[in-house]
Amino acid sequence: MKRLLEPTEDVVVNLLRLANTKLPADIGWALEAAAGWETGEIARTQLGAIMENVKKAEHLGIPMCQDTGIPVFYVRGRFDSSIASKIAEGVRKATASIPLRPNTVDPLTRENQGSNLGDGMPVIHYIPADVDYTEITVLPKGAGSENMTRLAMLNPADGVEGVRRFVIDSVLDAGGRPCPPSIVGVGIGGTSDRCVEMAKEALLAPLDSDNPDPVLAKMEEDLFSALNSSGLGPMGLGGSTTVLGVRIRKACCHTASLPVAVNIGCWATRRASARITSDGVEYSQGAVL
Repeated sequence: MKRLLEPTEDVVVNLLRLANTKLPADIGWALEAAAGWETGEIARTQLGAIMENVKKAEHLGIPMCQDTGIPVFYVRGRFDSSIASKIAEGVRKATASIPLRPNTVDPLTRENQGSNLGDGMPVIHYIPADVDYTEITVLPKGAGSENMTRLAMLNPADGVEGVRRFVIDSVLDAGGRPCPPSIVGVGIGGTSDRCVEMAKEALLAPLDSDNPDPVLAKMEEDLFSALNSSGLGPMGLGGSTTVLGVRIRKACCHTASLPVAVNIGCWATRRASARITSDGVEYSQGAVL
């Protein structure tokens, strides 16, 4: 979907509207596939309700979940320092016009400005790249899934099995709170902060894309099978679909460290991207950093 060049603020409004009202196609296909293999009545009913909700949200142009999350942005390519204020203005406008639930509050006083802005908001990750465009990606993150984020600084001797066990335990301990069937983002390595960042970035990889690292691809498959064999199921009510996918990123780490992070995306793992060139703006939902 390509449009004529628009102010950055309006691009951000369009991104937030697209992300919140239309589920990415790959996630929709995964939900339909899950409904086909589920045999339990409760699980099938839950999946049916989710898919009906998705259809109504897109048809009516309203958010598919009342928790429209905190918008997390990734800016890649060419940009200058003014882009932060433009993104913030877009968030303010989107909150009022879509509308989005005002979710950001002071962590101590709990004061809410009503605009999804405030100290440190919105969250923006900058990725310089030698390209002739600017790409803005948004990942709205609701509290139900975000609150289930886990980080472990494992002993290197724990190895691959330790990583596997931590991921499985994190998802099963979360139970129905992140609104499964979920997408599980995993970060392995780096420093503690980078590890958590990678776990969230992993949620941007479409479910119909292949991990280019064969070791990670095999680990994703193994975790997908193990988690869906757990019986947790949709909304934690039992069934064969606990996760729609597992996505993993890794980075080298200190020889004495083995950081592992899990960031869960609910069934409504929302994302949208806009590539801004001199010719106009192209929108999509198949984001990969």
